[in-house]
Amino acid sequence: MLDLKLRELRLENGYTQSFVAEYLNVQLNTYSQYETQKREIPLELLVKLSKLYQVSVDYVLGLTL
Repeated sequence: MLDLKLRELRLENGYTQSFVAEYLNVQLNTYSQYETQKREIPLELLVKLSKLYQVSVDYVLGLTL
């Protein structure tokens, strides 16, 4: 299992789960499941998140420092 940085990035940027869910145009419970890795995040949303946080997709996935 990958060590997703979704929660860490969200908190570092001062965003709520509701804000990020709205940005991605998904339900809050869906985004929460992405953070807890109970649901796989689609590639297109992963790219949107990397743009929101201005980091690489590899970083979001926990593959780089």
